[in-house]
Amino acid sequence: MKALLPIFFVTVICAAPVYAKTDIQKAPMTPNTPSDAKVSTRTPPVADKRPHSFTHHGITITDDYHWLRDPEYPKIDDADVLAYLKEENAYFEANMAAHKPLTDTLFAEMKARIKEDDSSVPQKDGDYIYWSKFEEGGQYRKHYRKKAGVNYHAKPVSGSPTPWIKGKDGPDELILDENMLAKGKDYFRLGEMSISPNGNLMAYAYDDNGSERFEAHVRDLAICKDMPDIIPGTLSSIVWTSDNKGFVYGLANENWRTDNLKHHILGRDPKTDTEIFRETDEGFRVDVGLTAQEDYLTINAGDNVTSEIYLVPASDPSATPLLIKPRTAGVQYTVDVRDGKIWVLTNDDHVNFRLATAPIETPDQWTTVIAGSDTTYLTGMALFKDFYVTESRIAGLDQIEIRDYTDASKAQAIPFPEASYDAGLSDNPEYAATKLRLSYESMVTPDTVYDYDVASKKLVTLKVQEIPSGYDASQYETERLMIPARDGTQVPVSVVYKKGYKKDGSAPLHLYAYGAYGYAIPPGFSTSRLSLVDRGFAYAIAHIRGGDDLGYQWYLDGKLKKRNNTFNDFVDVGKGLIEQGYTSKGKLTASGGSAGGELMGAVANQSPELFGAIVAHVPFVDVLNTMLDETLPLTPGEWPEWGNPITDKAAFEYIRSYSPYDQVTAKAYPPMLYTGGLNDPRVTYWEPAKMVAKLRSVKTDNNMLLMKINMGAGHGGKSGRWDSLTETAEEYAFILWQMGMAR
Repeated sequence: MKALLPIFFVTVICAAPVYAKTDIQKAPMTPNTPSDAKVSTRTPPVADKRPHSFTHHGITITDDYHWLRDPEYPKIDDADVLAYLKEENAYFEANMAAHKPLTDTLFAEMKARIKEDDSSVPQKDGDYIYWSKFEEGGQYRKHYRKKAGVNYHAKPVSGSPTPWIKGKDGPDELILDENMLAKGKDYFRLGEMSISPNGNLMAYAYDDNGSERFEAHVRDLAICKDMPDIIPGTLSSIVWTSDNKGFVYGLANENWRTDNLKHHILGRDPKTDTEIFRETDEGFRVDVGLTAQEDYLTINAGDNVTSEIYLVPASDPSATPLLIKPRTAGVQYTVDVRDGKIWVLTNDDHVNFRLATAPIETPDQWTTVIAGSDTTYLTGMALFKDFYVTESRIAGLDQIEIRDYTDASKAQAIPFPEASYDAGLSDNPEYAATKLRLSYESMVTPDTVYDYDVASKKLVTLKVQEIPSGYDASQYETERLMIPARDGTQVPVSVVYKKGYKKDGSAPLHLYAYGAYGYAIPPGFSTSRLSLVDRGFAYAIAHIRGGDDLGYQWYLDGKLKKRNNTFNDFVDVGKGLIEQGYTSKGKLTASGGSAGGELMGAVANQSPELFGAIVAHVPFVDVLNTMLDETLPLTPGEWPEWGNPITDKAAFEYIRSYSPYDQVTAKAYPPMLYTGGLNDPRVTYWEPAKMVAKLRSVKTDNNMLLMKINMGAGHGGKSGRWDSLTETAEEYAFILWQMGMAR
């Protein structure tokens, strides 16, 4: 039985998800903005300058704000550091206080669009049907199941979970209440929830401070009571062995790197757990998975660009692992197994991946089933008893195709109704499935859950995201544009706005992007976004290089020595939207988080005059210093993405040339809001803190610069759905304030 809530096997600093800078002159005010709209009525904090420098590759770097990195990190108790962060938070609160009515209004709007007592669509897995739900007012989910009757099938939703169930089913069982686990805590995140094959036991793991160090527990579902087994410091998926007597998991080491897998047997002291795999490359991470027929565990080792996978029997994880193929730098592959045949998705001979098979006796002898293509980017595969499914993108649009095992050339494509959308396989836990659970949305179509009947080729709508306060899709329009970057590359842009939006440069437009790690930002739906769109904004997503929106090469063209393409694409998309009349200089706002926060810092440095406001969430802005510090949790695994400035002088110089913190200069910057999390292990709190301190010291304008550090959270900000929504409302209030629209 597969894990219900897997932790994604990623090693990125800035993953997504949630849930990623002439002459000195004052920045002009946004047209029609009150003259005092961007000016603070309180003196901003001023961080001390404490001289610090180092020399590397013969180049001396000065860093007056190096002291903001607590020398005892990950312990953070330096009095001066904490005092400065608290001053910045007080400054944030003081300046946002006048706009609390707007923040409250935005929060109320956003909350009214969310169905408070919402439930997921139940899905059968083995002998049980599983679903989760929010109760009215609840911050977190409750997880349920019930014994499946023989006549179970899913049907369209009309309220509570009960209407999906037909036949004589067992009573509802509450198997986990996140609200109880989160009670009294400032932060809570359920990271893993895995049911044993016989359905009697559940392993789950949670993080209660945002540090992404999870604690695993085991619950006896027959009596809904936790067993004595507690394992702190986990950082991986949890997969049960087929005998139901234990599971395999990974521990984070002292540098927050998962370099091991262990086998825990119930009832035994976790300190005696057997290690079944150990990775020696500091840049690689390890995770565990389960094959489609649940007969093998997969041991997945890799960094951002290279894979190495082993198989061990699910019945005997201590057996000698079977290596599929030794690692080759730059070659990625994923593996599944069906009836003794290995299926492999790999980029070994084509940048857009191919699908291949091999006998389990010779697992490295791969025979192509679907060849790599310049036009079709293969992104995933799923094996079922009677068919297999491939996911791909063509011209940036998602495709789902079903194939028979006997003839790969005959593909049954699932049609979707719109020209731009986000679609993919959803929760499909059963190997003998005859229907596929799918998810679908677009920038104007709310999240929709389908079942696709493979035999009849019928797409049945099970649930459409309900918006209690009302939503009329016919009142909105979406477009997909192609805007040329400065090197001639055509960059896709997805735009949504309310009908009547004038393309004469008079309206504001908010531009969002990420642009790293090959992570594509889909043109999906957002209820929160409506609070900007309904106030006259257009909202655009720039599908810039660094993501894999247009294929794997699109990703390669935005990393390492081509990183500047990402920043240039964003700036050029902004200029293109201005040239086409969607907005004008000073009425363009922007946001991004993590690696997208690095993007915000870089474009603020490059073209500050374009923007009326910028919001950078948990921004990876101190790139050079972070990539030079191999003691930080994720740095060694990041070198394939950014380069290794420790050993490579060219990488050192290139990273320094765009690192937002290193490129801050004395000039006018737009109004900006930076956020961070004190416990964030991915982008450490001192990155936004140092950036803001330096900006305050050298920028020549009087535009608003704010920073908010969550003192009890990590990379994703606050965890409860309402607490998280409050932070979105604050962000939008800041943007509207800076645009002279704080009404």
